[in-house]
Amino acid sequence: MSDTAAGLLQVGLLVALLAAVYRPLGGYMARVYTSDKDVRIERVTYKLLGVDSKADQTWAVYARSLLAFSAVGVILLYAVQRLQHYLPLSLGLPNVEPGLAFNTAASFVSNTNWQSYSPEVTMGHLVQFAGLAVQNFLSAAVGITVVIALIRGFARSKTDRLGNFWVDLTRTVVRVLLPIAVIGTLALVAMGVVQNFSGGHEVTSVVGQTQHLPGGPVASQEIIKELGTNGGGFYNANSGHPFENPNGLSNLFEIFLLLVIPVALTRTFGLMVKDKRQGYAILGVMGTLWAAFTFSATFFENQGAGTATQAAGAAMEGKETRFGEWASALFASSTTGTSTGAVNAAHDSFTPLGGGTALFHMMLGEVSPGGTGTGLYGMLVLAVLAVFVAGLMVGRTPEYLKKKITAREMKLVSLYILATPSLVLVGSAIAMGLATARASIFNTDSPHGFSEVLYAFTSAGNNNGSAFGGISANIPFYNTALGLVMLLGRFVPIVIVLALAGSFARQQPVPVNEGTLPTHKALFVTLLVGVVLIVTGLTYFPALTLGPLAEGL
Repeated sequence: MSDTAAGLLQVGLLVALLAAVYRPLGGYMARVYTSDKDVRIERVTYKLLGVDSKADQTWAVYARSLLAFSAVGVILLYAVQRLQHYLPLSLGLPNVEPGLAFNTAASFVSNTNWQSYSPEVTMGHLVQFAGLAVQNFLSAAVGITVVIALIRGFARSKTDRLGNFWVDLTRTVVRVLLPIAVIGTLALVAMGVVQNFSGGHEVTSVVGQTQHLPGGPVASQEIIKELGTNGGGFYNANSGHPFENPNGLSNLFEIFLLLVIPVALTRTFGLMVKDKRQGYAILGVMGTLWAAFTFSATFFENQGAGTATQAAGAAMEGKETRFGEWASALFASSTTGTSTGAVNAAHDSFTPLGGGTALFHMMLGEVSPGGTGTGLYGMLVLAVLAVFVAGLMVGRTPEYLKKKITAREMKLVSLYILATPSLVLVGSAIAMGLATARASIFNTDSPHGFSEVLYAFTSAGNNNGSAFGGISANIPFYNTALGLVMLLGRFVPIVIVLALAGSFARQQPVPVNEGTLPTHKALFVTLLVGVVLIVTGLTYFPALTLGPLAEGL
């Protein structure tokens, strides 16, 4: 079978798998967040937390609960790293130094999972599974709670209540993430992913040299790494490591895990607003963008532009031979479109335009289909913008899901759209202006060097976590700057989204009439795709011309 035929087959199989679980998983999650009943373990959790599960919260209280919970997560994860050497299963590794510990704590709590270190020689087993893997569950759940609150803002009227953060968080972990993670862990182990508490083994290589092969609870962390769109690998090579991703079957399964919850949440959205067509429309936009970027990445990698790649016959530098160009490009487009950051190939070794495609995909705001929760609420904010633009074109007050879009809502939307690009572009400019930061770039005086810095801040600001490998980020400046960008890039937009949800929830529904823009038809899907691309293009195009476009052209 040719590479093209094999590549098309795996893309087709992936789409078929997602289609098969779309209705049942999306419907199940809608029931989870609309049910009045609590299961026993949830009731115990609420009692320990002192939470009244029947008490709804305003958007401000919801936001304060979320921020307080996340702040405690940063402190605890930082403390576990700083005390690692004194804890069980440390494998004799020293305490993590302060700057790196802060960066890692900010990274995992913000669902970024940026790693400025080699995990297998930095983190012991306890920190990996009791610190990092736990945050993989919790940070993913936080993203889902936010979009559920926003959906309630559209679905409810004449109220200032959006639900209960603690209830949404607990149900997400207990009823959604944990059951899938348990089954998925068993599947990964069956496919050959490592799962043990071994400190590792010394083996003799084929050339007679001794090599240390570290073990650990890899499968249980790998599953939530992908399912929760987290991305932090157990090993430095991430999903390119054979202990994390042994073969083509596990590779396809891991890509499926990246996409399954963000895709299914669009059906949850349609069911909760009582109009399934709205969910299909948002899914159509996400699917169109994902398909376009997957095609582009695959085209550029198969084309192999460049003297070295053409002389070698293929752009295989930094890629695993067991995956090849098609599977590497498919993984890259899926991970940069879902705020995951897991990689099965070195993005820094992609062709200039192939790597630029991955970078631009992140710049869309991780909405195609985006992270767990974050992708859908990002797309819904852009949908509000699209409706506003359409309203300006026809000269009437814009409405979305029977809610008027007034000056207050547009101010919040504008702040949301400006927040992440401001962090990315200002952070990149400061880094390029500091000699200490430039010194850590391998290609200092080339467009690719600028691309590495731009990629780092784009990844941090959009809570992705992937990186171009030519930058040494484990220095005080990058540990601090990227850590702050991760936290601000995560929680500033979240507060804005919750404020927007509260604003919509207080409104009285507007009756649909002949002047209302249909937001479930192909015309709106096309308009929303255009808004996503144009807003991103106008924001980032000057920076892209200095990096990947200059290098590629």
